[in-house]
This record gives sequence, C-alpha cells and structure tokens, in this order.
Amino acid sequence: MSEAREIKVDYLARVEGEGGMTVKVRDGKVEDVQVRIYEPPRFFEAFLRGRKYIEASDITARICGICPVAYQMSAVHAMEQAFGVTVGGQLRELRRLLYCGEWIESHVLHVYMLHAPDFLGYQDAISLARDHRAVVEQGLRLKKIGNEIVTTLAGREIHPINVRVGGFYRVPLREDFAKLRKELDWALDAAVKTVDFVAGLPFPDFEPQHEYVALLHPEEYPFNEGDIASTAGLRIKKDDFLEHFEELHVRHSNALHGRIKARGPYFVGPQARYNLNRDRLSPIAREAADRAGLGARCDNPFKSIVVRAVETVEACAEAIRILDAYERPDRPFVDYEIKAGVGHGCTEAPRGILYHRYEVDEKGDIVSARIIPPTAQNLPAIEADLRHFVTEHIDLDQENLTWKCEQAIRNYDPCISCATHFLKLEIDGD
Repeated sequence: MSEAREIKVDYLARVEGEGGMTVKVRDGKVEDVQVRIYEPPRFFEAFLRGRKYIEASDITARICGICPVAYQMSAVHAMEQAFGVTVGGQLRELRRLLYCGEWIESHVLHVYMLHAPDFLGYQDAISLARDHRAVVEQGLRLKKIGNEIVTTLAGREIHPINVRVGGFYRVPLREDFAKLRKELDWALDAAVKTVDFVAGLPFPDFEPQHEYVALLHPEEYPFNEGDIASTAGLRIKKDDFLEHFEELHVRHSNALHGRIKARGPYFVGPQARYNLNRDRLSPIAREAADRAGLGARCDNPFKSIVVRAVETVEACAEAIRILDAYERPDRPFVDYEIKAGVGHGCTEAPRGILYHRYEVDEKGDIVSARIIPPTAQNLPAIEADLRHFVTEHIDLDQENLTWKCEQAIRNYDPCISCATHFLKLEIDGD
C-alpha cells in the first residue's frame, strides 16, 4: 500500500496578504505543490481605464501600503515615456532618495519582524522582543528612518501624495532634511550591524538554481532605471517586457504566475539584483556583503535575509550621498505636453521588478493598463523551491518540515495583496 503525506498551512503567517500552502507527498516523492492565494482580486487595471493619466500614480499607490513608491514611480515613468519626458539632475536624485526610504522601511520590516523569528525559533516579533529587546528596538528605529525619508519627501509614509509626472508637486528645502541627515549616520551604522547579525543565523544547506531577473544599470545599483537582464543572458529594454515574459492563470491561485516565454520560471528580488549588480554596490555595502560571506553570487533563498540587510546598507549610504550633495531645484517638475501614446515603466520594488504599461489617448485618458507585480512573477519559483526543499528534507518530522516550508515561502517576502490585483475570468456556457 502506498504511503501518503501532506504538509499543509491554511493561513500563512508573517506575510502580507492571505494565502496558504499544500505539499502532497506519496511514497517519499513530492507529487504536488501549491501556494494557494485566496485573497480576492482587486482589478486595479480595470479601475484605471478611463481615468486621467495624472491619477495613475495615486491610484496604483493603493495597491500596496508597504511599497507604494514603486507603484507610483513605475506608473510615472510609463507616463513620462508616453509623453517623451526626461527627468534628470536633482529631481532624479530625489526619486532615488524616495526609493532609499522605501527599501529601508520594507527590508527592515521583513528582516526584523517577519523573517528573523523563523531562524531564532520564535512565533513572532513580539515573542522575539521578550528575549532580544535591543535587537527589535534597533529594527523599529531603523524602519522609522526609512518612513521619515518618504514622509519628508513625499508628504506621508503610506500612499505618498507628492509624486507626479515630471517630478514632484513640491521639493523640500535643504534644511528640511537636516534632522534626517543626522539620523542617517546612525542608520548606516545600524544597517551594517544588521548584516553582521543576520549573517550569523543558521541557514539550511539549500541552493536551488534559478534564472535571476533584475534591472541592470551601467553605473548604479538599480532603483528605477536600466535594462531588464537575467543571469541566463537576457538583456532587453523595458518596452520589450511583454515579448519575453507572460502571466498564466492556475486553478489554485487568485494571482497570476509569471514565466519567461522561452524557459519558464524566474526569480526577481534582492538576490536577483545582487547577483546581477554586486559590483555596483557602494564600497561599504560590498564590504558588509564580503564580511557576511555572500561572495559573487547568492543562490540560497534562506540567505535572502542577508541580501536584504546588505541592500539596507546600500540604501542608507545612497541616501547620505544624495543629501550631502543636495541643492534644491528651481522648479519641482519639468513641463511636458499631453499626447496619445504608449508608455512602459519598470522599477525595482523591494521585492523585485514591477512592470507597468499604459496606453493613453490625446486627452490624457487611460485607454488600457497592465501591471505585473514581483510576487506574481515569483510564485512559480516559490513552488519550485518548496518542491526541491521537501524532496531534500523529506526525513524531517511533520512539525519541523511544515515550519521550514512556511519559512521557505517567507524567504521571498511575498506581497500577496499586490499579486491579486487582476484575475482573468472565463465563463463556460455549457
């Protein structure tokens, strides 16, 4: 008689959104893996049709309370391409600063509150704080500094209101950043200590092979500009995204699954950025990565917590660089002419590349919208990792294996609500 085993989590903890997990094993072999996303879809592409182009950044910011900047900026970049707008100088630098704030607050939330408890044997950050109060307090203060960057520059920390096509509605004075600049000295030191802290966590020996996809910029660690590249040699412009990537519907998920048309699943996010852009990190971030033993490439998804910590160092160092050279622009935005066209935007949300495509008419009304979030792109890779991990650790007892599988999902810091923005609906008349 065959022996069946099921590893099941009905409600994933310490992830954004609602989802579950099921792994079915028979006779020691994995038969089926499902990351079940049952959070209802929210149809943001449909909401955008018929709205004015200038509304896109504020509407899409509501897709996610953790990474609204990436949604805003991807929309803004797409509209600017459609209108032929180029934003440079200090306005471009301020946009990078805005990303620094979002990366800091998002990465620190994940590292300290969502992921570290897994490695240290705690159910949540509250339990962790009972024994490691100073560690959690350091994380909370560091996250707050990321929020303050976003608030100072974009009006508020959740769903910012100061971003627009061409730049900003207003730009801060240099003195507006004075207190924040002092806090960033502490933040950089705390971020380096964070790398040292997470590098000492116990990591399973697990290195699945993925094709990593991220933005690639010739000079910068990428936030909001660059070609789309992969570790398998792909190198395309953002305009060609849909020629190479697609989304598929699966029965067990209200989120679509991304794949490279020619090859299948791929992996976006901090590890992808690191593996493609390590040589573009600032010296202090590279030194932290070297000390943590990351090397030229990191394939262990459990070590994504270390890469996020390194990117937090990078974001703090970049924020300091930008503020030290900051001079207030004469105007908060550049002028442009509204015209019919198609625009593409692709930026690096904390969780990976986020693609937007818009078609607008001559009045600036949105004719169509397409948004592909990072978690939807990663879902097939998450399921593949679960399959490989269970296969390699099939001898673990049920409780331990279930815990490790849930942790494997948290490696990706999935944003489930982001991923359920759209659902293809087919009605069979038979």
